[in-house]
Amino acid sequence: MKKIILILLTALTLNQANAQGKKTEKATFGMGCFWCTEAIFQKLKGVVSVKSGYEGGKIANPTYEEVCTGFTGHAEVLEITYNPMQITYKDLLEVFWKSHDPTTLNRQGADSGTQYRSVVFYHTPEQKALAEKYKAELNATNAYGKKVVTAIEAAKPFYAAESYHQNYYKNNADAPYCRLVILPKLEKLEKVFKAKLK
Repeated sequence: MKKIILILLTALTLNQANAQGKKTEKATFGMGCFWCTEAIFQKLKGVVSVKSGYEGGKIANPTYEEVCTGFTGHAEVLEITYNPMQITYKDLLEVFWKSHDPTTLNRQGADSGTQYRSVVFYHTPEQKALAEKYKAELNATNAYGKKVVTAIEAAKPFYAAESYHQNYYKNNADAPYCRLVILPKLEKLEKVFKAKLK
């Protein structure tokens, strides 16, 4: 009996060590202009870092100017590194779907083009299953009054955007664009997700 207990305790200790060893995971979302959305995820508890960048296109190392043409096939995305012990992927999906309009194809507000498409780039089969389930529920309940058109695709190479795109709101909070477009999104975040904020 002592041997069985010792084996169980050893297995339990190894599982806990493995769980602690895997401290962060990645989530990648495209939801329009990354200037508008980066600051939202930066405010969430458990989010370690947020990088603005490009994903889903057909050329390597695209520039902002190339992506803006719409010809590269990339979307403006956020690569989010998070601690799953503090915030779940499901929580991140909830913020994703409630922070933009997932019913407009290749458009968010005044921004139009495939680079502004609503897309989830999943990194694991579990992320894919959760994203598909959440999208199906939104459509089944007619949550937006229109069909959710968000694409759900396997992660592709991520290319970090130029340095002036990173931490855009933090570095330009007083700019008219930030005050008129980004600040209202942050105010909504504070109301809807107050318990999840840092």
